Amino acid sequence: MDHSDADLKAILTRTRKIAVVGVSMNPVRPSFYVARYLKLKGFAVLPVNPGHAGESLFGERVRASLTDCPEDIDMVDIFRRSVHVPPIVEEALAVFPALKTVWMQIGVVNEEAAAMARARGVDVVMNRCPKIEYQRLFGELRMGGFNTGVISSKL
Repeated sequence: MDHSDADLKAILTRTRKIAVVGVSMNPVRPSFYVARYLKLKGFAVLPVNPGHAGESLFGERVRASLTDCPEDIDMVDIFRRSVHVPPIVEEALAVFPALKTVWMQIGVVNEEAAAMARARGVDVVMNRCPKIEYQRLFGELRMGGFNTGVISSKL
C-alpha cells in the first residue's frame, strides 16, 4: 500500500512515542541519526537493540526488546532486515494495544508482517524513512543531504 503525502503527514503529526528497533550506537549509521533527528524534533524515542541493552542513548536506556519498553508506543520504526520483521511486528502488536503505525525503513519490506498489522487496524509504511518524509513534508529537506546528524569540519 502506497501512502499519499497527506497520509504520511497525518501519521507523523499524530505520532508522539517511537520505539526504534535495531538502533545503532554508531553515529554514522542511519538508525542512529534517524533516531537522533526524531528525538530532536520532539518525539519520545525509545531505542531497542539487545546488543546494547542497558546502555544510554539520547538520554534513554536502550531496551533489549519491545517488551522492555515501559510505556505505550505510537509507532515502531524497524531497522532490521526484512526477514526479521514478522516477529518484531508480532511482539509490537502483543505489547502495545494502542499501536498506530509500523514503519519499515528504506529497503525493508515484509508483506506478511504488514498484513498482520493491517488486520489489527495498524497503519503500515514500508521502504521509507520517517526522517526523510518529515523533512520533505514539513519543509526541512536541505541541499546538504539526508544525514544531518553528523557534521564534519573536513570538506
